[in-house]
Amino acid sequence: MKCDEIKEMMLDVAAGAGEATPAMNDHLRGCADCASKLAAMRQTMSLLDEWQAPEPSPYFDTRLAARMREERAKPVRSAWLSWFRAPALAGALALVLMVAGGIRWFGTQPPVPVAQAPAPLGTAVGDLQVLDKNEDLYANFDVLDDLQVQPDVDADQNETP
Repeated sequence: MKCDEIKEMMLDVAAGAGEATPAMNDHLRGCADCASKLAAMRQTMSLLDEWQAPEPSPYFDTRLAARMREERAKPVRSAWLSWFRAPALAGALALVLMVAGGIRWFGTQPPVPVAQAPAPLGTAVGDLQVLDKNEDLYANFDVLDDLQVQPDVDADQNETP
């Protein structure tokens, strides 16, 4: 057996709730660390068995009853506030929640739609908008192949010395 397995069973064996198995006895003979832990647990258990809780003093009950009578006899300050405080706080909280809900419900205006201006040509958004509007025209790319392509103006200017 391994030390981890022995540690799980050690408390039961030390308390007398379980019996040591032959495999556990073999391990304890070979492992001084586990054997010393088991001996320490058995010693602790025997000390706990001998210990007795102290008895309360003979006048404990009498003093406790006198103290409870004193506490009950103390006058309660602002007794009329004690019954008024809880409903008043609950009402104030309800009022605050209703006002906040009213502000949230009636205070917001519906969003006004913003008219979208067409994006300028030459930008990606503008080009996509043009393609979207002229979808039928650009659907057939064979038509684009038949178009005459003009040479670039900037290229012509750079070629002439």
